[in-house]
Amino acid sequence: MKHLESEQELFDATPPTQAESIFGERLPLAIEYHRLLATDGSVRGFIGPREVPRLWQRHILNCAVLAEVMPEDASVADIGSGAGLPGIPLAIARPDLHITLIEPLLKRSTFLGEVTEALGLVNVEVVRGRAEEGPVLRSIKGVDVVTSRAVAPLGKLAGWSLPLLKKGGEMIAMKGASVEEELERDAKLIAKAGGGKAQITVIGEQLEEPTTIIRIPKIR
Repeated sequence: MKHLESEQELFDATPPTQAESIFGERLPLAIEYHRLLATDGSVRGFIGPREVPRLWQRHILNCAVLAEVMPEDASVADIGSGAGLPGIPLAIARPDLHITLIEPLLKRSTFLGEVTEALGLVNVEVVRGRAEEGPVLRSIKGVDVVTSRAVAPLGKLAGWSLPLLKKGGEMIAMKGASVEEELERDAKLIAKAGGGKAQITVIGEQLEEPTTIIRIPKIR
């Protein structure tokens, strides 16, 4: 317990000022998620120790701003959800969304289930498996949006994400500075998977580290 308390002292649980405008009255849920990541999530190896002091800006808020581009009442599949990023911050910020967290590893999917229950996120379901596997594809297929963060190169990611979408749906992937190079390199793979014209956008301009996303519609 002393070790855990000393770890808790290493991070500041006070949310940045931007958090209130993003989460509104649900900010207490975001604060509790931050605590779970910084303590249990870190101890269990889902969050690196160096990331704990940066959880708010680099991870939680960075993901929650996806709310800016989500259609109302959309069904969302978050593939390779890991510790719940971006799916859980998005579910907190947008309770109207219906979110499925897809995670293949048992220890991570177990943690996601625990977090979902602890936060009372009735709009979230956890599915253990890989997006490209038959059972997952059959049970999830036809969603409005597929999200992802640091999961795979863009071409491979499109091959996993686009089949889960309904026609006219959209994959929204969080990417880094090399996204334009990835798009140029993997354009044929994206088209083969049924993707249309991609759009690269920066959201969360109010954050210290704005979020770069690529949006690709499913056209066939």
